[in-house]
Amino acid sequence: MLSSLLNMMQRGQTSGLVILLLTTFNSGVLLLRSDGWAEPPSDSQPPSQARRDQPEWQRSEAAPPIGTYMLNNTDGKPCIKATMGAEYIVNEKRNTWYFNLDPSRVQTSGHCGKDAAVLCLTLPDNAASLQFTFRKDKNLFYVDKLTAHVSPPPDCQACANKTCSRSWADEKLFAARDGQSFTCQHEQVLWMSSELRVKLLPLQMQAFTLPKGQYGTEVECWSDFYRRVIPVIAGATGVGLVLIALLTFLFIRDRRAGGYERL
Repeated sequence: MLSSLLNMMQRGQTSGLVILLLTTFNSGVLLLRSDGWAEPPSDSQPPSQARRDQPEWQRSEAAPPIGTYMLNNTDGKPCIKATMGAEYIVNEKRNTWYFNLDPSRVQTSGHCGKDAAVLCLTLPDNAASLQFTFRKDKNLFYVDKLTAHVSPPPDCQACANKTCSRSWADEKLFAARDGQSFTCQHEQVLWMSSELRVKLLPLQMQAFTLPKGQYGTEVECWSDFYRRVIPVIAGATGVGLVLIALLTFLFIRDRRAGGYERL
């Protein structure tokens, strides 16, 4: 083969060379580069961006990875900071799926005003998102609205996108004084609908006033307070009962010992 090519090139038979190349090599087998070298085509293609960005649903629950998200105002100063792990829980057709928000893939956006601010955490291609709306009332900040969106599990053909918004009109969610941070180690489960729940674990956030982008004094949630105080109260109550029983026993014994006189 090589000798035939050389002979044809020496005789100037360019058209014959082209025909020989076309009949000998298949385009799916050989690619001819401009510099004369031939390369086999690659059969493997990179995974599509859409497939990679889809939520990785699981059948079993796992602790979500923790991420820290920061948003600056128009002056370039930090106005919202949130540290948390976020988990989506979908119940549909007697099945349960779990999806953890991956901080490395999250795009942070939003805006900050004087009395209102929004923090939006979004995956590429809007595969999932979580949006917090903050309010400031005098010397208090809190969350009054949460919007969650997630694409359906791939093995649930009849499932649709879940986009739910819920407002807490009668409750100031994750509230703390201006300059302080709300924190909760205990899981916070937010029911967005009968089919969608969002679990935050653990959670720390602060809005509007963030000196040097650092969290202020921590204000713990009631769940953490109860979990910390109740064991102390139970232990103190147990010790108190033991002391009361012991004192009662000593009192009765002394009464009996002093109630008899020798004749």
